[in-house]
Amino acid sequence: MTLILNKKYIFVTIVLFLTEVFIALFVNDQFVRPFVGDVLVVILIYCFLRIFLNFSTWKIASGVLVFAFVIETLQYFDFVKKIGFENNRLISTALGRTFSGFDLLAYAVGFGLIIAAERYFSK
Repeated sequence: MTLILNKKYIFVTIVLFLTEVFIALFVNDQFVRPFVGDVLVVILIYCFLRIFLNFSTWKIASGVLVFAFVIETLQYFDFVKKIGFENNRLISTALGRTFSGFDLLAYAVGFGLIIAAERYFSK
């Protein structure tokens, strides 16, 4: 495993994180918060990992997509309740409690945007 410290991704991660916080605090609609927020979270996690890891775009992006799909699948089975943390606001928020197939689409869109952006900016 190759560890690095990529300053470009530090900047992008901070901007995406602040954008996600803004959406969570101030946006309450039927598209931006549930869909755009989920698209951006995949990109946010990817960029955070790219700060430290020098793997291929495909490997990191695929790993993030699988991670997002696993979390969403756990939501389908109400995993947070099954492990007894349904009253823990932090864990319930972090892992989520509501499954949506629409979220899977958002994660896939985020994955596609990662691949497209990396190809575009690598030229």
